[in-house]
Amino acid sequence: MKVSRLIFQLREFFFPRFCALCGASLLGREEAWYGLCQDCRLGLHDEEGPRCSRCGRPLISELDLCLPCRNKGAGEGETSSAVPCEGSCDRIVVIFPYTGRYRKLLGAYKFGRNPALGHFLEEKLLAGVQRLSPQAPAVLCPVPPRPGKIRRTGWDQVEYLAKLLEGDKLPVQRCLKRLPSRSQKTLDREHRLTNLKGRFIPVKKIPPELILFDDVITTGATLEACAAALKAAGAERVYGIGLFYD
Repeated sequence: MKVSRLIFQLREFFFPRFCALCGASLLGREEAWYGLCQDCRLGLHDEEGPRCSRCGRPLISELDLCLPCRNKGAGEGETSSAVPCEGSCDRIVVIFPYTGRYRKLLGAYKFGRNPALGHFLEEKLLAGVQRLSPQAPAVLCPVPPRPGKIRRTGWDQVEYLAKLLEGDKLPVQRCLKRLPSRSQKTLDREHRLTNLKGRFIPVKKIPPELILFDDVITTGATLEACAAALKAAGAERVYGIGLFYD
């Protein structure tokens, strides 16, 4: 392969020419850096309004806590998929709903392997860290992928964000190892809540305060299983950030 062609392909991979959402041509360095045209990027914003102090989801009429969190998770007859917050995760912040253009954004990043979008998502992740406002600088801990995922596919969307954070000199530690388990997306809500219990183990000394981060939160079972493992290994406080909530 000619060097010029290789350079072109690498440039297109890291700095695409077209917006991942609307397909418009990307103009200038900033748009190429984010992989989004300015209009689409400015149109992707965190929802305003009050949030549940535990799971971070928007509140409709409640004060401080959403109904599922007040009830310690959805009870019998409930259909809510809100995060079960009465557990090991001290507080959770979520950024975008996993719907519409936000769903397309994650799809372009995760399945389309568009690394430029990682720059945009990293900024939103850091905004989530600011919203958590831990008492002391916390270590950022990515939720580990399923065993063999990176070897099989060469890519993990959460690990890529971890590398971007490290590149910006932020404290990142891969504190957990994920043991084999069934894929969460193949399970219903009831089985998701139990599938990952005990499936994460510490692999190094655990700092006293950590912030877990993942791409999508549905039931919150993954964050809960990770937080439980970290606290069992000595963590005093464990927070969570989800870029998208389902």
